[in-house]
Amino acid sequence: MTGTAPVTIRMFGSLHTFRTERGLPHTIEFQVPAEGRPAIDIAKDLELPIEKIEAIFCNRIIRELSYIIHPGDRMAFVPTGTPGPHRFLLGIHRAGKKGAG
Repeated sequence: MTGTAPVTIRMFGSLHTFRTERGLPHTIEFQVPAEGRPAIDIAKDLELPIEKIEAIFCNRIIRELSYIIHPGDRMAFVPTGTPGPHRFLLGIHRAGKKGAG
């Protein structure tokens, strides 16, 4: 993908541990096409356990897994099990419900 900025991806919580236990980095740069790609497809490419992902942060905004990621975005996968108040204040609960439907 010449001429496009990679996506910077981080893993939080148990997803961070999941990657570390496999000897993989928890922060990576990933190429996506110019038209973008759904976060869930990126998670599958990275062999992350989809059932353990509740939402994503993309450019500091919480989003559902169907959200389209574009070149140059900064994102993080948010695992299930984020503490209660944070789930509601940050919108993780709402994004998880959207992604499930």
